[in-house]
Amino acid sequence: MAGLIRQGDIEEVKARTNIADIISDYVSLKSAGVGSMKGLCPFHDERTPSFHVRPQVGFYHCFGCGESGDVYSFLQKMDHVSFSEAVERLAGRAGFELHYEDGGNAPDHGNRARLLAANQAAAEFFVEQLSSPGAQVGRTFLGERGFDSQAADRFGIGFAPKSWDELTKHLRGRGFSTEELTLSGLVSAGDRGIYDRFRGRLVWPIRDITGQTIGFGARKLLDDDKGPKYLNTPETPVYHKAQVLYGLDLAKRDISRNHQVVVVEGYTDVMACHLAGITTAVATCGTSFGVDHIKVLRRVLGDDSGVGEVVFTFDPDAAGQKAAVRAFAEEQRFNAQTFVAVAPEGLDPCDLRLHRGDDAVRRLIDSKKPMFEFMIRQLLAQYNLDTVEGRVSALRAAAPIVSDIRDPSLRPGYVHELSRMLGMDMNEVSRAVTQAQSRSRTAPSADSRRPGEPVPPPREHQFSLVDLPADPVTRIERDALMAMLQHPTQVGIDLVQRAVQTSMSNTSLAVVRDALAAALPSAALPDWLARVVAETPAPLANLVTELAMAPLPERAEREVTRYVRDITTVLIEKDLLRQKAELLGRLQRADATNREVYVAIQRELVRVEAERRNLRES
Repeated sequence: MAGLIRQGDIEEVKARTNIADIISDYVSLKSAGVGSMKGLCPFHDERTPSFHVRPQVGFYHCFGCGESGDVYSFLQKMDHVSFSEAVERLAGRAGFELHYEDGGNAPDHGNRARLLAANQAAAEFFVEQLSSPGAQVGRTFLGERGFDSQAADRFGIGFAPKSWDELTKHLRGRGFSTEELTLSGLVSAGDRGIYDRFRGRLVWPIRDITGQTIGFGARKLLDDDKGPKYLNTPETPVYHKAQVLYGLDLAKRDISRNHQVVVVEGYTDVMACHLAGITTAVATCGTSFGVDHIKVLRRVLGDDSGVGEVVFTFDPDAAGQKAAVRAFAEEQRFNAQTFVAVAPEGLDPCDLRLHRGDDAVRRLIDSKKPMFEFMIRQLLAQYNLDTVEGRVSALRAAAPIVSDIRDPSLRPGYVHELSRMLGMDMNEVSRAVTQAQSRSRTAPSADSRRPGEPVPPPREHQFSLVDLPADPVTRIERDALMAMLQHPTQVGIDLVQRAVQTSMSNTSLAVVRDALAAALPSAALPDWLARVVAETPAPLANLVTELAMAPLPERAEREVTRYVRDITTVLIEKDLLRQKAELLGRLQRADATNREVYVAIQRELVRVEAERRNLRES
């Protein structure tokens, strides 16, 4: 059995890894000042970004929920892997060979790594099978929908042979156990033993946001297949369909860059959109679009400014209408504007591309209508607007929708539009909307938890930046500590050494100052922040992390050194002014006849003034 990974290798892998690159696979990050990036926290639901990342420090911290750590803890929390698995994953990414105590080799990790490896091996097997003679039915299916071999390669499409256990035998030959294959959802158990879950079907790999294959979606092709049209991987330790969006690994960069996501209904629709140039398309995997999907998309979309777009495409049939209603029920969870695109003649994106070309798919997305307008029209279609009773009932049903529009500048326009569609006086419609809005405000407010979700236990209080007073002196002390924690070598060790000797008015910041002083010999080391945290009493450890992660004032990179030195100098000068005031007071109280004491105080005053002058000159 292999031993522990050598500590030196752990530090080396961390030093070779840019934490922002790793976190960007999960969260859309943007600049928050020099050396700082921010995005929507992946650990709690929020509308404005409070999650900060400092690549140079190698740490992340959320000022909303308090989660913080390094790149290893991030992967452990996001992907539920062990510490060793996180190190190994990043070592593989960096091309670094790890060494183990007692000279051991890389161990086989826990279930997650083995299940991911089994899924990857299965994906490669399915791809190989697509070119076999028995897969002609699969190739025909793709060709009839306008997808060639290059498209199949781009999306990793494969074919599961019509065999009882061909995949099972293949994976057993690769060293995977029956337990691992069952746990991964690749095989099922029956009276005759285990057998391949996917047989005689076209197979799409379902990948997580980082590109790892976590499951499969399989399309029925053969008449004698009595299973459902689409068969997906069941829930497994690595595959949770309510949290997975097909195509997100391919679309995430453009979603973040373009601030747009297009939600379609199937695998072939995602393919059609991407091939037509709509590279922000994703789809759910055998489940309705829900709250967990929204959380994932908001993080990737960077959904905090309201400038983004979420475009839903729905079939015009009954199932599509139900999907639209469900999506609209969760629409308020987005900050981005939501839209609906319905293709002419009820064609989905795949059929639209096949019959009318790539440009038709692009026009479909360009012709999107606001979600509110779409829902109002769908609602009014349920009433007989030729009767007074029908119009009044329709107004009562539609008014709450208009009142819920987040952007108040849009409401008057929708009041006018609703008045026109109903053929009713605009003042009457406006009153109905105002009354609906008033009822909404007086109704009991619901929090962001889903029904039945337990109330989280209260977090033990840890001192935070928001607990600091806002007076000018405390701000100077706070900003100087931020500068020294974030850029100790740019401040200069000598200047930091002098700054940690200053008196601080805020007792909490004084404790941080003492911890910084204790760790100062390690200021140039990669784990500098961790060492300062280790020297800090537990209730104030969070404050140290927040000081190290909080963005400095927006400045050009070349001005950082000047700023951090200046603010540290201001702290020292503040302390010198305090010393001067105390000395002048002592001088006034001193007995003039005691010349020795009088001269000593004057000498100290001269020293303080000389130090102030030297600080300014330097």
